[in-house]
Amino acid sequence: MVAGGLVLLLFGGEVLLRGAVSLASRLGLSPLLIGMTVVAAATSMPEMVVAVTSGLEGAPDIGVGNVVGSNTANILLILGAAALLYPMETQRRHVMYDGMAMLAATAVFILFAISGTMGWLDGVMMLGLLTAYLAYSYQRDRKNCANGQETAVESPLTSFTVPMSLLLVGAGVGLLVVGSKLLVGGAVDLARSAGVSETVIGLTLVAVGTSLPELATAIVASVRRHPEVALGNVLGSNLFNILAIIPALTFTIPVQVAPEILHFDIWVMAGVSVLAILVMMSGWRISRGEGAAFLVAYAAYVALLFARNGMPTL
Repeated sequence: MVAGGLVLLLFGGEVLLRGAVSLASRLGLSPLLIGMTVVAAATSMPEMVVAVTSGLEGAPDIGVGNVVGSNTANILLILGAAALLYPMETQRRHVMYDGMAMLAATAVFILFAISGTMGWLDGVMMLGLLTAYLAYSYQRDRKNCANGQETAVESPLTSFTVPMSLLLVGAGVGLLVVGSKLLVGGAVDLARSAGVSETVIGLTLVAVGTSLPELATAIVASVRRHPEVALGNVLGSNLFNILAIIPALTFTIPVQVAPEILHFDIWVMAGVSVLAILVMMSGWRISRGEGAAFLVAYAAYVALLFARNGMPTL
């Protein structure tokens, strides 16, 4: 079930991504904004569906662990892999606006998490923040494109017609729904049979599985020398994970963050988010060496998770 779910999530994310980028590119948006919005939303759909499914099935720890684990993986694993393939140049205005927005969203999530159970009202507030930021980003991007500071995206994905793009979006969402059902069901069974907590499964297996679309997007963008798309995808995905997916989970079930996440993993997520911004600001690039260090740090984090909670029994 887990293997089949991962395959469907990867394929569904790719199909959805192509349809979404094809539609968005017709609006004349810049590569960074497409990465921050449409691509980020499309590649975050696996996390969205997994969160809702876990809430409906009474396993919210998997949904929360998935968000926290995915945000950590997006920075250490995905940015690390992309930078290792090709150094990522960053621009000051992007880091200062979009990077700081990611840090602000992380701070809001931590504040809500430590204050107790998160309900639907907290979710509405998070969605309001996301809507305001997206509206601001769109206006800023249109102004920058008009002033020549940004260039509208050009991609072979724009060759799809509008009906075909809509069909791809619908097919991608359908594949993600089926894949998430398989992944969550298999992950819960694995956790219970192997003696590993659902929280750890959500932080590791489910988080990496639902981050596969982001990883594929970042690698392709890096190989094609479009680091702004990879960077925008990671920053945007982390924003969506917190300000859209956590609210979706709160709409299905009241959420109280598990103690192990609240006392450790959520602070790891915050720490690596701050680290990523500091690295970007040091020379406005992420070098191959820094990318390799990110990958080593992620491997150490996963090893620490299993060491802290016990290795699974076969």
